[in-house]
Amino acid sequence: MTLERYRGARVLVTGHTGFKGAWLVAWLLDQEAEVMGLALSPPDDRPNLFLDLGLAERIQSEFVDIRDAGAVFAAVTAFRPQIVFHLAAQALVRRSYADPLETFAVNVLGTAHVLEAARQTDSVRAVVCVTSDKCYENREWVWGYRENDPLGGKDPYSASKAAAEIVAASYRETLVSGSRFRLATARGGNVIGGGDWSEDRLVPDLVRAIQANSPLVLRNPKAVRPWQHVLELLHGYLLLGERLLAADDGAIGAWNFGPPRGSEVAVSHLIDQALTVWGGDPISIRVEPSTLREAGILKLDASKAEAELGWRPLLSFADTVRLTMDWYHSYCERPASARKLIEAQITDYRRIAAAASPVDKDYSRL
Repeated sequence: MTLERYRGARVLVTGHTGFKGAWLVAWLLDQEAEVMGLALSPPDDRPNLFLDLGLAERIQSEFVDIRDAGAVFAAVTAFRPQIVFHLAAQALVRRSYADPLETFAVNVLGTAHVLEAARQTDSVRAVVCVTSDKCYENREWVWGYRENDPLGGKDPYSASKAAAEIVAASYRETLVSGSRFRLATARGGNVIGGGDWSEDRLVPDLVRAIQANSPLVLRNPKAVRPWQHVLELLHGYLLLGERLLAADDGAIGAWNFGPPRGSEVAVSHLIDQALTVWGGDPISIRVEPSTLREAGILKLDASKAEAELGWRPLLSFADTVRLTMDWYHSYCERPASARKLIEAQITDYRRIAAAASPVDKDYSRL
């Protein structure tokens, strides 16, 4: 895997001060891309990868709220990117209950602002719009959702991601159809990896509980999610973006990027595995069931990406948890090592991906 099209390319990443966005920028810099980030300023009350990786000194950066259409337009048109990766979002389910208007404004209208700015900027050749596995109408199926399954969402976060997909589809089908740039959406699973310090997320909450020697509070230990390492998902984004930059109309549309079978496990199983990797004294776990409505089981079918993009998950569930917890363990011992840890894992993953055999599957017969 070379991803040569990114070398020297002008790439805009929205949400670059967030967990996935910072990882994506680090990988793009590794590919020698010219990167600009557009996002809210990083939080100052907890660690942040944007700061730990020194990205402010390595890329152009604009601290902009994507709800501000004028500011988004000014930033995009000034930078003149060739490709846009739109990751900026209100990404927390429980926060969406506390502030649904913010969630809809950021995830739906904010997405429209980014797409409109891209439409009005004649340098743009490709847009990868990132949504979520929660964009599907959840029916508690034990099999994975496919890209042609109905969109929907009962909680505000899921509904906002389904709505963002509809906004993107409207642009794709009517506003940029046949134009100079190609648009795709990417739906990923529950992403874990080093450097996520968000509040109300499972692995960061676990690490904070270990550090504070306090109980880990879980809402639903039996909830099943498609866990995947951040590098797996970013690999999918980059392959998809490369195909769009190559003017491949087959890459237009919606794409799932999910983990291998066996990585769709309950929250309690992930915690057990993570604690085993971490070692040391056990911690106490307290279950406080939430009254908020959340899916009990969620899985993704990534057959389309495997067959048509040549992407497939390369890390087992055990490898995913090991890479994640090893990162946090090393970081907690020496915070200054964050950049080296990230760059080493990107290099190792690229080597694994380069050595992997291509997927040989006829999607038309599935």
